[in-house]
Amino acid sequence: MAVPFSPKERYTIEDLLEIMRLLRSPGGCPWDREQTHESIRSDFLEETHEAVEAINQHDTDGLREELGDVLLQVVFHSRIEEEKGAFCFADVVDGIAKKLIVRHPHVFADASADSSAQVWQNWDAIKRQTKGGKTQADLLRAVPRSLPALMRAAKVQGRAKRVGFDWPDVSGALEAVESETAELKQAIAGGSQAEVEEELGDLLFSVVNVSRFLHTDAEQALTAASDKFIRRFSVVEELAAERGMDMSAASLEELDGLWAAAKARCASEE
Repeated sequence: MAVPFSPKERYTIEDLLEIMRLLRSPGGCPWDREQTHESIRSDFLEETHEAVEAINQHDTDGLREELGDVLLQVVFHSRIEEEKGAFCFADVVDGIAKKLIVRHPHVFADASADSSAQVWQNWDAIKRQTKGGKTQADLLRAVPRSLPALMRAAKVQGRAKRVGFDWPDVSGALEAVESETAELKQAIAGGSQAEVEEELGDLLFSVVNVSRFLHTDAEQALTAASDKFIRRFSVVEELAAERGMDMSAASLEELDGLWAAAKARCASEE
């Protein structure tokens, strides 16, 4: 049986909340009623990444749509908790509004902050107080493990930097990359997979440190590198086809030659 809902020229957040209530109601959608936090958890991540992609593409229309999809996830999870009697969407809004006011005393109270650095210092101090963290390490532990690993590493390093635990300049970070590379080679020679994984992790962590000093987002840099590899690989395929070569049967030297030619062609087109 259809659930009644009056069509409108323009819908509001209250309409969205009501739509979600109806979808989850006994007369609503069987699929929506079955969902749990866990079953739609990956959807939340996917919609967030699609919103980020729209930002990267400077796609205004796409961003508007993707932000709506992200908002839907917030409404969906809030509705699940409202049905349990735990909290509702209004509580979510109330919580974030209060947090913003408390953590911006330089705007909403009598504190002062003339620079972004001072804002961060105030933010961290208030966060430790409101979250109950007693040490700087508590702030590091608070960085979610579910974040992409490169992003999490950058956030952990950034929080450590705020208390002075950092290299004075990029040279120290670069030396750490060289040191970790040497240790990875030793681990590979030793044949222990556990040690290889540990040292590889240390190397990646060090590379993120370098990217932070260079004011470069490691996630974006690696994404761009992957895109570049795909472009060059596509050219390699074209060159192989032009020369009547079977890539799967080609020698390493032949593939290296194709790769060099692809790099040269891509460089001339960029």
